[in-house]
Amino acid sequence: MKKTILAILCLLTVAGGALYAQDVQREYKVKQRYLNIPIYHEGDDTSLMFTAKGVDSLTVGLSIAQGEPDYWVYKDMSAYMGKKLKLTYAGKASDLDRMYFADTIMGQSQFYKEKLRPQFHYSTRRGWTNDPNGLVYYNGEYHMYYQHNPFSIGWGNMTWGHAVSRDLVHWEELGDVLFPDRFGTMFSGCAVVDWNNTSGFGTKKCPAPIVYAYTTHADWQKQCIAYSLDCGRTLIKYSGNPVIDSHEAAGSHETRDPKVFWYGGEDGHWVMALFEKDGNSIYTSKDLIHWTYRSHQSGFDECPDLFCLPVDGNPDNMKWVTLGAAGIYMIGDFDGEKFTPLTGRHQYTLGTFYASQTFSDVPDGRRIQIAWGRLAHPGMAFHSQMQLPTELTLVSTRDGVRLRSKPVKEVESLLHRAYTAEGPLNADEANKVLARFTDPAQGLHIKATMKLDAAAYIELKMNGADVFTYSASFSLVNGKFYSTEDIAGLEFPFEIYIDRTGVEVFLDGGLYSFSEPLYCNGDSRLFTFQGWALTLHDLEIDTVESIW
Repeated sequence: MKKTILAILCLLTVAGGALYAQDVQREYKVKQRYLNIPIYHEGDDTSLMFTAKGVDSLTVGLSIAQGEPDYWVYKDMSAYMGKKLKLTYAGKASDLDRMYFADTIMGQSQFYKEKLRPQFHYSTRRGWTNDPNGLVYYNGEYHMYYQHNPFSIGWGNMTWGHAVSRDLVHWEELGDVLFPDRFGTMFSGCAVVDWNNTSGFGTKKCPAPIVYAYTTHADWQKQCIAYSLDCGRTLIKYSGNPVIDSHEAAGSHETRDPKVFWYGGEDGHWVMALFEKDGNSIYTSKDLIHWTYRSHQSGFDECPDLFCLPVDGNPDNMKWVTLGAAGIYMIGDFDGEKFTPLTGRHQYTLGTFYASQTFSDVPDGRRIQIAWGRLAHPGMAFHSQMQLPTELTLVSTRDGVRLRSKPVKEVESLLHRAYTAEGPLNADEANKVLARFTDPAQGLHIKATMKLDAAAYIELKMNGADVFTYSASFSLVNGKFYSTEDIAGLEFPFEIYIDRTGVEVFLDGGLYSFSEPLYCNGDSRLFTFQGWALTLHDLEIDTVESIW
């Protein structure tokens, strides 16, 4: 009985409706933009409820520092300006005295200057980040929403953060847009432009709204929708949510991460790929509100995607790709209701890459992907980053049609040529060149083709830590089997992007890639090639400018 009561109280807290016997309440007239909050990272979370007339009630869990904080976070109070705000806190009244309102964010003068701030990968100003959500192009802007905990560098309080870009590389962080509600916290989802206003959410001023499908998580996971009439800045939750509640039919509470697209021309319909239980389910709809289950493809993990690409750029040879969070994919056919695989499962990337999503409505038709980079940033007030945006294509290889992922062409605008080899270099000669680039704060891009003999084993290290390794005789890249496109495995093109805390490596023109943490704890870094029977051809080194 006690466990049942505790479970009910916990659920009510998530929904924003519980008051505890020891709660303290404070009222404020909000006149300043931010509420700054000192955080003790290892403390137990305590509930804090925000209540104001005309603003949805919000309850979050956080650990307010009682002494020197580990870091500061903030709550944007724009929605509360001029209103009477009531804070209800399940802890000591003295904790609330450590918070303060201001028109600036505590520590904002150091934003993007921190020692371990990624310089050309997007990261949020404060808090935890994971899955990219709602990737959509609209009115000249690329929108990237993402899973965000604004109150800690640990997972929790799942909210949608928001950033926009005009070139896919320089991002501006805007305010959070989807907050926990009576259905639970905000899990992953997608966005589409409803060009024909099939949903009916459009207005005379905004006839083509952006519509969002997302998962809420409390007792079980449900699918909801929202829409925006102001270029993605404000998301309005549909009053009839949830639009899909399938946990009983699926036989699982794991039903999440909707990815929606339009299929079939003017007389077509909306398609949703949804992770359910052990794979990707397909639902269809005419209006983005009423959905019908159609089929299921087992064998995939969360964060599904489904899209069509030409093979080798040939529009007369189109194939569909379905994939999951870990970079595993199948190639097949799709009839609008069912995916039929034509190949087995393949994997094109490994490492810190996870929970990728592709953009909808990209004007030039490219299939552009962004993934979560699962990297810690020790000592920082933020956690994780986004991987570089990549373009996905289907290409013919000696093993059949495969998915290729390469950084989008816009990334080249950040590169500044620092060295070009006039001829082939052995390992010692290459190391002398690399020794010129010791600044750990400077982003680097290294591109070359390795030429090896059949028994070669090579390593690229930074300050003694492996960046990548390759064994020609065993066809192992970083200890994982990979058969190069060159049949003998003796020519191996690669390019490497090195940021302050991570590395992304693209091999064989993007047929295979991996990403790893790469921390430089000293004041300099040293890259070295080691091994035997190695020659580097066409070596190019670029510095990478900061996106901040």
